[in-house]
Amino acid sequence: MEKIIINGGKPLHGEIEISGAKNAALAIIPAAILSQDVCVIENLPVSISDVSYMMKILKHIGAKVKLLSKNSIEIDSRHVDSYIISNDMTKHLRASYYFIGALLGRYGRAKVAMPGGCYLGTRPIDQHIKGFELLGATVSVEDNAIVDARADELIGSPVYLDVVSVGATVNILLAAVKARGLTVIENAAKEPHIVDLANFLNSMGADVRGAGTDVIKVRGVEHLHGCTYSIIPDQIEAGTYMVAAAATQGDVLIKNVIPKHLESISTKLIECGANVEEFDDAVRVSLSGRPGKCNIKTMPHPGFPTDMQPQMAVLLALADGTSIISESIWTNRFRYTEQLNRMGANIKADGQLAVVQGVEQLKGAPVRADDLRAGAAMLIAGLAAKGTTEIEDILHIDRGYEDVVQKLRGAGADIKRVFCPDANTLTSAG
Repeated sequence: MEKIIINGGKPLHGEIEISGAKNAALAIIPAAILSQDVCVIENLPVSISDVSYMMKILKHIGAKVKLLSKNSIEIDSRHVDSYIISNDMTKHLRASYYFIGALLGRYGRAKVAMPGGCYLGTRPIDQHIKGFELLGATVSVEDNAIVDARADELIGSPVYLDVVSVGATVNILLAAVKARGLTVIENAAKEPHIVDLANFLNSMGADVRGAGTDVIKVRGVEHLHGCTYSIIPDQIEAGTYMVAAAATQGDVLIKNVIPKHLESISTKLIECGANVEEFDDAVRVSLSGRPGKCNIKTMPHPGFPTDMQPQMAVLLALADGTSIISESIWTNRFRYTEQLNRMGANIKADGQLAVVQGVEQLKGAPVRADDLRAGAAMLIAGLAAKGTTEIEDILHIDRGYEDVVQKLRGAGADIKRVFCPDANTLTSAG
């Protein structure tokens, strides 16, 4: 076991380079098997554990994966020989369910164990199943939580999603690109990584139009071919460092970003008193003095992203005044507030609403990362707090942040990873 130790209270200054988007990578990696060819994926955050697990699943079903450089891999899916993925493979991350759509699109058959990942509340896959069935598949969920989908032929169809779902949009896209005829996905998710997946599929010869809007049209093709593709920068990683710059009252240039993807985050930071300067492929965030209050409601893109809600809560915990956070996506996303309150924050969470009464200073304390973005919040809190913060269960942070300690250290943070023989020092009650 490892933990991260931060001696906080020091403003961040300097530059931070953003890695490729985790959420795009987790959709594009399984999509590569649809080509039955060789694909090269560039700007890939190879070292984060979610990406590592997806590559293990590829190898498990017979694909050959070669590391070309620190952030580039080659996927040869010509020898994929299995449509079955067991719980041992899927239990580590939610995105493993994208192999259902990819395998169904390639073989007309997929048998994939239900996924794991962060527990943020009930996350049913009913909209995924609805989409597969409308494309002509028969889908059953077996007693041991294995999704079994099969189709003699997938046929394009109108699919209306009852709720906006990134996962369902991705999975239906993957199944539809080689289906016969036209599939129209209505009420589709519009996140940047949906657009990136569509661009990747089109680079392989698919015909996907409308990604980034709420209506996506997919005209099926018989064959896809290999390609070389570079993944977009990570919107949430960039947003995390933007908030860290503001929370520490620092001044940081965040490079390799698409500023348009960050607009909802930038708007809230500006509302809190931060300066946000946009360049072609970078943003500079600075704050002098205590942040101001603001209210946040998480929404599907282009609204404020749920994956930035815990990080922003740290800034609001230090704000002058009372802020309200409304979480409209997940039912169990405020568990991290218990850890922030250990550090002197004053947050009262009830259901999907949190009231944040700002305090002048957070204090270092032993805390844990309850999930991926909660872990990011603990990092920001530790950087901003006076004294030493020790973060346990950092495996969650490793799921989504590449070289996080090195990047923060490069911006002046006093932060290190240490081996911890006995990491279970916090009780379940905190």
